Amino acid sequence: MGIVAKQSLNNLISTYLGFGIGALNVLILYPKFLTVEYYGLVTFLLSAGNLFWPFMAVGVHNTIVKFYSGFISTSDKDKLLNFALVLPMLLGLFLGGLGFLFYDLLLYYFEGENNLVQPYVWGIFVIAITTAYFEVFFAWAKVQYKSVFGTIMRELFHRIAITILLVLLFSEFIDVNQFIYLLIGVFVLRAMVMFGYAIKLYRPRFSLLLPPRLKELLNYSFLIFIAGTVAVALFDLDKVMIEYFMPIENVSIYGIAIYIATVIAVPSKAMHQITNPITAKYLNHDDKEPLKDLYIRSSNTLFLISGLVFVLIVTNVNMLYAIIPEDYRVGVSIVLLISFVKLSDNILGNNNSIIFNSKYYKTVLAAGLVLVGVAFTLNIWLIPLYGIYGAAYATFCAFLIYNCFKLLFVNFTFGIHPFNRKSLYIFIVITLLIFSFYFWDFSTDQAILNIILKSIILSLIYLIISIKANLSKDLVNLFQNLMKKKNL
Repeated sequence: MGIVAKQSLNNLISTYLGFGIGALNVLILYPKFLTVEYYGLVTFLLSAGNLFWPFMAVGVHNTIVKFYSGFISTSDKDKLLNFALVLPMLLGLFLGGLGFLFYDLLLYYFEGENNLVQPYVWGIFVIAITTAYFEVFFAWAKVQYKSVFGTIMRELFHRIAITILLVLLFSEFIDVNQFIYLLIGVFVLRAMVMFGYAIKLYRPRFSLLLPPRLKELLNYSFLIFIAGTVAVALFDLDKVMIEYFMPIENVSIYGIAIYIATVIAVPSKAMHQITNPITAKYLNHDDKEPLKDLYIRSSNTLFLISGLVFVLIVTNVNMLYAIIPEDYRVGVSIVLLISFVKLSDNILGNNNSIIFNSKYYKTVLAAGLVLVGVAFTLNIWLIPLYGIYGAAYATFCAFLIYNCFKLLFVNFTFGIHPFNRKSLYIFIVITLLIFSFYFWDFSTDQAILNIILKSIILSLIYLIISIKANLSKDLVNLFQNLMKKKNL
């Protein structure tokens, strides 16, 4: 797992830097520089764009990862990449045409309490199509086993750009309308930069000829598109439905709570960039033992890393809310529920890669569609009753059921699971540290200082236990290599 450990570490650093800058934006700059209504508008536009971009990509970014290593000739690989370029364009033109024809109906949908959205509805389409192409170019790079630059562009680029735009807004160099236009432009620029990098890594020969196994490619693309839609819908459906049932400022309030919990997902996202193509390779060549080994080790590593983040968030959540403006504060239960969901995602290791790069993905897709229906129903039922808390309850239930199903499915189908004795030890360490530190804080009124001091103590304890107990072989080896280089 040398290449996995090395690129995962680089991706992890880039992703956490991105989330750090994102936290600055979400928790401090957005609330201070934008009104709650405009902050809700920005959150809604980004969530809606994220909800609709899978309809543009229609799964071709995953198709590249699954089939690229299975094609032997350069010509066939080039045809695959050309296919991945053309399909989103055709779908984008079709959906854009529908949007143009029914634009008045879209505007009518946002009349009334949330009419602030109306002038920027077109931005949802632009964010969606540019994100779709970004993912295609990122997959293009990943199959060359180059995932670090794409991770930087995905996690850092747009967040740094947003920080700059927020500072310009605060300095009155731009107004709020120009801020939103430029924000949309950031996603266009990101896709263009990623395209240049992908072409630099590998320039395919353009051809109008269709790739081999076209029917299989189209079937997989369509079904994996459904899978992507399921995953995105389960994650962003709640924010879109909050906008439907409640005033738009509640989207921003809910979004802050979700963002805090989403930090736990960073390790999984970082490792997935490189484990996904490797998992596809093992499945294409029927290498069962390396696949099992990767499954267990990825689970241990992700559980250990995300477990630390989970502990830090849960034990500091009250202090985190003390530094957030009062208008954006909600109960900690939302953060705790979504944090647990994100931890469960990490425990599964490369489970998603195993499922969606195998021939058995159709069954899981059907289950995912059912769960989207369940999530939709739960949101309709719970949001009117409990407001934004109801959205959190719905998301928690839907994701937990979905993750349990995927875990059992891989176990029954492949005869493997990601757990070993170290999984139990990690769980015990996490539980003990949470119960030991949740109810204790330093006797200081400075919330930020309290968070820093408690986090340092917790991190040191967690690190020492992890190394001494060898809870993740890959992380321990990586730590030892770093120490050797430092000594040299």
